[in-house]
Amino acid sequence: MYSLASFSISDMTECASELRKLGAGATSAQNVAQRIASYLYQQLGNDQTGRQDCVLVRCFLTRPYRDLDPQSQDCARRALACGPGSLDMKCLTLFGTAGEKSEWNERHRSRRYRSIPLDDKQVLFQFPMVSQLLQQLGVDFTSKMQSKSDPLVDQTEHALDLFHVPEAKGSPFLPAQEEFVIPFGIESVLGFGGVFPSKEFFTVILFSKQKISRETAELFKPLAKSVTLALLSFDGRGSKRSIYPVEGQPGRR
Repeated sequence: MYSLASFSISDMTECASELRKLGAGATSAQNVAQRIASYLYQQLGNDQTGRQDCVLVRCFLTRPYRDLDPQSQDCARRALACGPGSLDMKCLTLFGTAGEKSEWNERHRSRRYRSIPLDDKQVLFQFPMVSQLLQQLGVDFTSKMQSKSDPLVDQTEHALDLFHVPEAKGSPFLPAQEEFVIPFGIESVLGFGGVFPSKEFFTVILFSKQKISRETAELFKPLAKSVTLALLSFDGRGSKRSIYPVEGQPGRR
């Protein structure tokens, strides 16, 4: 296990190597993302006590609304006042999840965070953490109709940076203080991400019971490359079959 209290360069190197391998034999992006979330949840912790450092680990990928499964489309529509303006509307969609509670280990049991439209300012206002995450990662959705080009393509030509909330308690970016942050002992939140050739991107978010310093957070930047490589074979638009296998369809697990 790798402790977030003493995460080192050698830990980062070993962890990066293991993350790269998680795409081997996978059948879908969802399959890989779940492996990534589960691996980080299980491996970040204390070897002596066996205690995990994270309460929850989640892996999100962006996808156009048209490529989402029906339940994810329903979640995105509920966040919008007037429904999707375009089938190409970009959504940040939950692909992998692992955590302390049983329902945090199955993506289909997430209601609010299963799929979040990204190009609607009113929607992002409802999700301050996601809004701040996009800002810190360097993705700027200033206007749905800013230009004829895709704002995601325009803003993610570079590698994404880090999302880091060193003090979770009292943070305006984590509004669920009484329901989540305080009762589960969340001390810090860390997110890292990467961009695929298709210009879709991913982000992995760690909700940690350990304080995460900026120095430790910086060591997670190289892990983004490993996650990118693990997911790369499932990159591409309009490939619904490769995005959602049978376990992502209604009534299947």
